[in-house]
Amino acid sequence: MDRLTNTVRPYAWGSTTAIPELIGEQPTGEPQAEMWMGAHPGAPSRLARGTLDAVVAADPEGELGAATVTKFGPRLPFLLKLLAAGAPLSLQVHPNLDQAREGFADETERGVPIDAPNRNYKDANHKPELICALTPFDGLCGFRAPADAARLLDGLGVGSLKPYVDLLSAHPEEAALREVLTAVLTADTAEMAATVTEAAAAAERLGGEYAPYAAIARQYPGDSGVIAAMLLNFVQLAPGEAMFLGAGVPHAYLDGLGVEIMANSDNVLRCGLTPKHIDVPELLRIVRFEATEPGVLRPEADESGEEVYETPTDEFRLSRFVLAEGSQPRVLTAPTPQILLCTAGSVRAGDELLTAGGSVFVPAGDEAFVSGNGTLFRATVAV
Repeated sequence: MDRLTNTVRPYAWGSTTAIPELIGEQPTGEPQAEMWMGAHPGAPSRLARGTLDAVVAADPEGELGAATVTKFGPRLPFLLKLLAAGAPLSLQVHPNLDQAREGFADETERGVPIDAPNRNYKDANHKPELICALTPFDGLCGFRAPADAARLLDGLGVGSLKPYVDLLSAHPEEAALREVLTAVLTADTAEMAATVTEAAAAAERLGGEYAPYAAIARQYPGDSGVIAAMLLNFVQLAPGEAMFLGAGVPHAYLDGLGVEIMANSDNVLRCGLTPKHIDVPELLRIVRFEATEPGVLRPEADESGEEVYETPTDEFRLSRFVLAEGSQPRVLTAPTPQILLCTAGSVRAGDELLTAGGSVFVPAGDEAFVSGNGTLFRATVAV
């Protein structure tokens, strides 16, 4: 196995303290949003043998295993992260696989540069993802039932929101959600800013279930995404709980530290809470306009003590071990590659002693003997 050296991405929404506190370093005062573990070309992990993307490219079948290469090609199909949100991320959705392929081919054919700010599809892959909380973690996930969204908006007492309340109350679910989101995103910018300002003041005054949206408005004053966010379910995860985000489901992370795993893709369509490009027609093609209950996942333990977060995705499988001092070493082996990440205490993985934030890459078929007193996350491929 190989110890990984990983890059921390300093996105503006990142917490200045959460990752440094986890790994036992002094904060720099700058945001530290995501630590990437994987072979993504944007910030590949480094091994003694070179960068992980180069190591995989040199011997795909040896590093990834035949099953992974057959199904996903000669690349690591997942990206593992530590994610530390100190402010809300953009409200967003991800395409399914067919939509990603179509969108990538269309933009490529039209000559849209891959790094253009108005490009939606950076690759031809989908981006299902799972976030597992290490601290209390707040987010938004999926549409509320139209009647519940109407009640929430109406309770603000803002006259300019009345047309949205009426639409939500008068139409079937899919039409109601589609019409209101479309209206919010295409409204006159100045008029919407005034509405958001009034709504934010009301949310501050009312508190309670309005408090998360008041906090969002403080970060993004006048942004139409504040109203769009009120159409979504507010979710609070306790440490150890997780949330799966499939294609077409609008979502945003608001606050907290977690372990995130996703298919290896950069495809994001934004709905608000961002200064970046919003392609409304393409967004409306991708969003699934249906009310959902935000399913909170809790791991299921097998006889070996491995706690698995079950998802319908083949690109990744995330599990957790809570190890106790003096317990028997476990042998972790798989026909697919593994990344092991320690998030608490200290864990020995082979010859490597991992403390919080430490990680190793285990090539397909290799054995990893793990023991210690701490928490270890295991990321691999579900094939």
